[in-house]
Amino acid sequence: MTVSTLATPSATSTVIPPISSPGIGSNLNVNSIITQLMAVASQPLNQLNAQEASYQAELSAFGTVSNALSTFQSAMNSLSTVSQFQQMQVNSSDTSVLSATAGSGAVAGNYNLSVSQLAASQKLVSAGQASETAPIGSGSTTTLNFDFGTISGGSFTPYTGSSGTGVYSGATFTSNGNGTKTITISNNNSLDGIAQAINNANIGVTASVINDGSSTNPYHLVLTSNNMGAANSMSISVSGDSTISSLLTQNPAGTQDMSEAITAANSKFSLDGLAISRSTNTVTDAINGLTLNLGATGSTNLSVANDPGSVTNSVNSFVSAYNTLNTALQGLDSYNSTTNTAGQLLGDPTINQIVGEINTTLNSSVAGLSSGMSNLADIGISFQKDGSLAVDQTTLNNAISSNFSGIASLFTQTGSATDPLVQYVSGSSSTQPGSYSVNVSQLATQGSATGSAAANLTITQGSNDTLDLSVNGTSATVTVPAGTYSSSAALAAAVQSAINGNSAIAGAGIKVNVTQNSGVLDIISNTYGSTSSVNVSGGDGETGLMGTPTSMAGVDVQGTINGVAGTGSGQYLSAASTGPAAGLSVQVLGGTTGSRGTVNYSTGFAYQLSQMVQQMTDPLNGLVANATNGINSSIANIEAQKSFQNQQLSQLQQQYQQQFTALDVLVGQLTSTSTFLTSQLSSITSMPNYLSNSTSSGG
Repeated sequence: MTVSTLATPSATSTVIPPISSPGIGSNLNVNSIITQLMAVASQPLNQLNAQEASYQAELSAFGTVSNALSTFQSAMNSLSTVSQFQQMQVNSSDTSVLSATAGSGAVAGNYNLSVSQLAASQKLVSAGQASETAPIGSGSTTTLNFDFGTISGGSFTPYTGSSGTGVYSGATFTSNGNGTKTITISNNNSLDGIAQAINNANIGVTASVINDGSSTNPYHLVLTSNNMGAANSMSISVSGDSTISSLLTQNPAGTQDMSEAITAANSKFSLDGLAISRSTNTVTDAINGLTLNLGATGSTNLSVANDPGSVTNSVNSFVSAYNTLNTALQGLDSYNSTTNTAGQLLGDPTINQIVGEINTTLNSSVAGLSSGMSNLADIGISFQKDGSLAVDQTTLNNAISSNFSGIASLFTQTGSATDPLVQYVSGSSSTQPGSYSVNVSQLATQGSATGSAAANLTITQGSNDTLDLSVNGTSATVTVPAGTYSSSAALAAAVQSAINGNSAIAGAGIKVNVTQNSGVLDIISNTYGSTSSVNVSGGDGETGLMGTPTSMAGVDVQGTINGVAGTGSGQYLSAASTGPAAGLSVQVLGGTTGSRGTVNYSTGFAYQLSQMVQQMTDPLNGLVANATNGINSSIANIEAQKSFQNQQLSQLQQQYQQQFTALDVLVGQLTSTSTFLTSQLSSITSMPNYLSNSTSSGG
């Protein structure tokens, strides 16, 4: 539209200024007109906004899907363990004598148990002191060396309080081989300071100061072994300050400056008439799968039975978890004819795929089972008309009664070997259910160093008491306590204790066993495989203890799984990384080379569904991620279109404003011109009367 300016015909006329407010010059509601025109022009943008809102709703709905799947997966993970389906009921007729719990491997049975002695920790008491805070001795640096072992033979005078009795005569102390622990005392040379140093060292001894209430020397240092059992008695040697030495030296086979208030003891009990002794009152290896907690002497009856309630709870948990997920998915993919509302993901192919894959799994059978049950119907689980699962309790009860242990395999990842010395360890997501043969061509061994002659039983300090060696690649120099040992077995225990107590060896988490055969020592690493080794390289005691030692490095197990060479690491043999057995691992505990039977591997419903949901919710390539990535891409595309539309609408609105402003100005000018012309015409038409009147009055 072209805007022009009209001049008035008179030289005295003024130019009409442009109209600044739309509509003033034309009397039109320009703002309303532009608003209506823009509303029409904005229809495509409104459609984009509506489309984006729909995508955002879908995105939110997939968030609900993701949360529901994660909750379902957590439930499946907890139901993938065998213990959830094989719990046992344990009852004791006298819980003060015995309480017990059942774990993996427990089987039903009844037992008679009689406890004659409870395990105890040794407690030593020092002679009384006048003060708990006053320094003892000169304050010179003193070391306390703690060793632990068994006191045998001789006689014992019982402890009678502060009189200082409670000592052995003619006894023998044999180290348990777990190593000597050393504590340094210097400025902390009061009873309180010594107690604090012992406790801070965390060596397996608890120290305290006790006041017996007597008028003279009432304060005693009390040392308690943290470990129960006869093999955890304390032997304490002191070097440095003579006063502390005369207070704390405790050699059960020699000088005893402390008194034994409580004797270290093993628990003793009989199980169906079989005598058993253990170092603690918590016994885990007497009955397979049971933990026995001995509480008092006496007799009790112990019954172990299958716990059907735990199986029922686990099965119901499985069904409930599925039904919760199914309800959530149905709510998003359904149409309510009563309210005429559709779910946010009605007809979405991703939801259909999720439901389809899960239901296909639930309707299938578990491969590789030999338990006589392979599908959910065998234990009474079936689909209902509304798509939910339900349990027939009668069928489940019959399955529990007839095959209690087999139910676990329907839900969990399980494996079992036909050879008792081959143990199933684990499978992976790549392992396919099936039966796989195991053949061992080489058994794993431990690294060792074996002496060439019987060891010298007399060890002299600074003469023949050190060994330079490395165990599993960790080097150390160890010192064997001086003395004349009563037997090769006692010397072997002392060498073992010295090695295991070395800070470098213990710090690396390494231990050795030292055995003897006709006096010849054999130092054996406690680990198996190619990383296991023992090498004796010197020390002034090498010749006397080991002669010329021969080292033998450990080797890894070798063999095949499913006919394909596996990878050995210590006693563990893992299947090749390809093939149906990929990811399968077994432990070969011993036995012979050659065929070692088969390992049966299966994955139950809970395990399968957990793995399936893991893939569905994978943040990179899962079904949910693919769907949400597509939605986010669509939203980004709409945002780009909206940005372009907004630019176009802004330009159009500016154009409308310019055009209607120009129209306003033009109409205003035309109106002014019209008014001016009307006024001029009115003046002209009145001129004849004026002339007529003038003539008349002049004549």
